Amino acid sequence: MTGRSRNFGGAWAKTPGRLFGTGFVRLYQLTLSGFIGNSCRHFPTCSEYAYEAIARHGLWPGGWLALFRVMRCGPGGTHGIDNVPERLDARLRWYMPWRYWSVGRGSPAG
Repeated sequence: MTGRSRNFGGAWAKTPGRLFGTGFVRLYQLTLSGFIGNSCRHFPTCSEYAYEAIARHGLWPGGWLALFRVMRCGPGGTHGIDNVPERLDARLRWYMPWRYWSVGRGSPAG
């Protein structure tokens, strides 16, 4: 991360989908996160993970990564350091979103 932001500060393509997705996550961080959040069992937090996943990989794959990360964060779920992979495995296809579930569960990039 760079600067004062808690979100991903690396270079990423500013496509409409990515801007919409990261904007939605940022809106959540500025409004609801204070009421709902502050209890994430992972580092980075789920909203930071979602922001970086969408910025790095686009709205569709990043959105699936974020959704499955939030689902893993509940009671009885995983905990600890869970970074967004820099590259996604070739077996992760846009038409098979259920495969994104395995990312971050002990596998390096899916």
